[in-house]
Amino acid sequence: MITLYTFGPYFGLPDASPFVMKVMLLLKFAGLPYCEDRGGFGKAPKGKLPFIDDDGEIIADSTFIRFHIEKKYGFDFDAGLSPEQRAIAWAVEKMCEDHLYFVTMRDRWGDHGNFAKGPGKFFDRVPQPMRPFVRTLIRNKVLKRIKDQGMGRHSPQEIAELGIRDVDAVAAILGDTAYLMGEHPCGADAAVFGFVAGLLTPIFESDVRIAAERHVNLIAYAKRISERYFDAPKAG
Repeated sequence: MITLYTFGPYFGLPDASPFVMKVMLLLKFAGLPYCEDRGGFGKAPKGKLPFIDDDGEIIADSTFIRFHIEKKYGFDFDAGLSPEQRAIAWAVEKMCEDHLYFVTMRDRWGDHGNFAKGPGKFFDRVPQPMRPFVRTLIRNKVLKRIKDQGMGRHSPQEIAELGIRDVDAVAAILGDTAYLMGEHPCGADAAVFGFVAGLLTPIFESDVRIAAERHVNLIAYAKRISERYFDAPKAG
């Protein structure tokens, strides 16, 4: 049995992290059973989640977990896709992970209201005397990381403009299909779902969320995957 190390469900999502949700879906797509362990952050080999323990073999980072599944279990997440489609899927995935991710992080950790309703809740388990200190320390580290990456050097309006471009691009590529590259999910869907579902979460206020809500295909996409793979209640 594969053990997947997770944060746990937050904000009405299967997990707080889009990267954890990505690995959940990769495992589900590949038909591999797994169990969750929510106490592994302190021993994460790269200092972040997710990572997996596959019969004693530790694999960190969602993309390398994908590579591991492909190599060990012979599963092709992009079966049936042309070389061009595979390239587009990869590019969209990395746009979400290496660009839209930092937009989302800035909206959640940089905005005081969003932080209080969202990431600030992560620290509720910290003993009260230490909680304000730990919360401020970690928040400052996250904001520094966003600034070091470059996204945090822009104004909130500029960041929103960049995020909306990403959202519009995903919606345009998805079009009228059920999944990113057609009627069946591919590897990139595992990543894209986490970001689309996260953006649509009503807890957080942002211009990027408003932009995502304008795309009925993105709303249907998130609902479709939630119902199929995460046992979300179906309407009606």
